[in-house]
Amino acid sequence: MLLPHNAVVAVADGHNLSLFRNAGNGGEVRLEAMEGPGKLGGEAGSGGRHHSSSANPDASRLAEDDFAAGAADWLNTQVLGGKIEALYVIASPKTLGELRLRYHAQLKAKLVGESAKDMVGRAASEVEALVA
Repeated sequence: MLLPHNAVVAVADGHNLSLFRNAGNGGEVRLEAMEGPGKLGGEAGSGGRHHSSSANPDASRLAEDDFAAGAADWLNTQVLGGKIEALYVIASPKTLGELRLRYHAQLKAKLVGESAKDMVGRAASEVEALVA
C-alpha cells in the first residue's frame, strides 16, 4: 500500500491519540509527529452501551469508549474542515471498533487504511514499518 504524501496517521488506544503526517514522497513513508487535539473524551460519550457490574467489572471501559468517541469526533471535524485529505488509523482492537462506529461518511471516503494494533507510545520508525 502506498501512503499518500501528507496523509495523516492516527495512532490511538483508549487513553491516547498520537498523530503523524507522511512527509515522504513517491511511496516512501517518512512520518513526522504532529500536534494532537489535547484532551479528548468527556463530552461525547459512548451512549451508555457499556455498564460496570459484577458481570462486567472493567470500570475503565466507559472511559476508554468515551475517549475513542471523542477521538472519532475530532477526526471527523478535521476531515470535514478539509485539514485531513487522507487518513490511516492504527488503534487497539477495542478502540478501533469504537472509532468505526463514529466515522462520518466523508471520513470513510478519506480512509486509506486501518490496522488493529496497539502502537501508542512506539517510535515513529515502528509505526512507519507497520504502515509501509
